[in-house]
Formats: sequence, structure tokens, C-alpha cells
Amino acid sequence: MASFRRRRAKSGGPSFPKLLRAKNAGSSAVGQDDGGLTGARAHRRHRGIYLLPNAFTTAALFCGFYAIVMAMNLRFGNASIAIFVAMVLDSLDGRVARMTNTQSEFGAQYDSLSDMVSFGAAPALVIYEWSLRGMGKLGWLAAFVYCVGGALRLARFNTNIAVVDKRYFQGLPSPAAAAMVAGFVWVMDDLRFAGADLNWISWVITLYAGITMVSNVPFYSFKDVNFRKPMPFIASLVVVVALVAISSDPSSVLFGLFVLYGISGYVVYGWRRIKGKPVTLVQPRDGAPAQSAAPIHDASDDSTSGPAQNS
Repeated sequence: MASFRRRRAKSGGPSFPKLLRAKNAGSSAVGQDDGGLTGARAHRRHRGIYLLPNAFTTAALFCGFYAIVMAMNLRFGNASIAIFVAMVLDSLDGRVARMTNTQSEFGAQYDSLSDMVSFGAAPALVIYEWSLRGMGKLGWLAAFVYCVGGALRLARFNTNIAVVDKRYFQGLPSPAAAAMVAGFVWVMDDLRFAGADLNWISWVITLYAGITMVSNVPFYSFKDVNFRKPMPFIASLVVVVALVAISSDPSSVLFGLFVLYGISGYVVYGWRRIKGKPVTLVQPRDGAPAQSAAPIHDASDDSTSGPAQNS
């Protein structure tokens, strides 16, 4: 029986196992390269500008600018309402950024600049045009104290955000200070009071808000309230009652709420003084416990922090 020789593969060509290994190696190399590109793109994206949260910040900035324009046109009711709308938008941009994982350093800085216009310059100009103009130098000095207080408050908030107890604000938050000033203008304008007749009350409120912003008085931040947990029925009832009260007379109710909040910090400050407890909110950067930072360990700290929303 005839035998046939088997044809041998040429020595110069690669065998099938070698081709398979080479293909697998090439695939893994491509995957590694794609992973590196993806990481680089993600890094670049993290450093980029996100549209959604910055759109809310831009809208808040527009409301502050609109308030200034309305004050120049002597439409003080519209100017005050615009500042309150800016507050709502400012409270949303940080939450939207955290929900969509689009936090960025640009957004944090942009938010601070927007807050300076909406809650620093705009309220000062509104109450000056409405009531303080006739007081001469005393009038514009009070407006300037408020404006510079807002700027210092925002700068301190940005620098101390990592070392301050998150349960409290160090000084009156700038949106709350703006609500006190703009709320007073809104209420008195609805009641048809002339600003010139209330210039000394306006002067006191403006100075109080400006100085309290740069004080060390603790104001509760509500950051440790977890809205994702089940709430008792009474809480929903309180929310409904608050909404009905606000809708019945928005200017008076909102102004009254923010006046109470603006006083609450001094109540907490005096109570801690009477009890002999330290009132400072700053803790050491190295995390070591200190006597001045004792209030920080009184309860669980909320580490949630965003662009500022609401400095």
C-alpha cells in the first residue's frame, strides 16, 4: 500500500496557536489603550464645563442682574421677587451637580461669583435706591457694609469649607441676608410704604445683615436632615401648612421666616455661652480633637458639600 508524505508547514510562516496568541495580545493591548484614552477623556471631562448645573447658576445670576435693573427703574417689588427666585435657583445648582455627578471647580467658582451679584450687590443696590438714598453718606455706607460683608462671607466660606462643622454656617448665609433685606423692601412696597419714611429701619436691617454675615455666630445649615428617610406624618402636615401660609401672603411670611432665622444664630450663640460650651465652628485641619472644636463631635457630621450653594 502506498504511503504519502504529510506536507509540513513552512518554517517561515506563523502557526495557528501563535496567531491566536498574537491576536489575543493585540486585543488586550488595544483594550489597555482604550482604557487609558477613556481615563484621559474622563479626566478632561471632569475639568470641563458642565451645561446643566451652570445653567441654573446663570439663571440665578440673571435674576440678580434683573433685580438691579428693576431697582434702577423704581420697580422694587419686581426687584425683591427676583432676588428670592435667585435663592431658589442657587439652592438647585449644587443639588443638580451632585445628582448628575457633574461637580467641577469651575462650577464652584462660578457659583460664588453669581452669589456675589445676586446676594451681595443686588440687595445693597435695591435697598439703597428704595430707602437709603436720601440719607446721604450714611445711606451708601450702610449699603457698602452689606456689599463688602457679602464678599467677605463668600470668600471665607470657600476657604473654610473643609474645616467648618457642616451642621452650621459660620455667620449668616448670604442668601438669608439677601432675603432679610429684599423681604423688607417687598413687604413695605406691598403695603405702599414709602422707603424714605422707613430709612432708619432700612439702615439698621442693612447693617445687621452685613455685619452678621462676617460674624462667627453659628446658624443651623439643615445639612444633616436626610430627606431620603421616611418622615413622620406630622412632618408632611407641617410642610402643607407652611406652603399654604406662604401662598396666602408670600412677602410677609417669607420675610418673617428669614427674620426668625437671622435671629436664631444669636439665640444659639447666647445659649452656648450660658452653658459654657465653645461656640467656634472651625476644627483643626489635621483632624486632631481640640477644645475649640468640641461642638463638632456633639453629633454626626454631614460630609455633603457642594459648590455652594448657598454659602
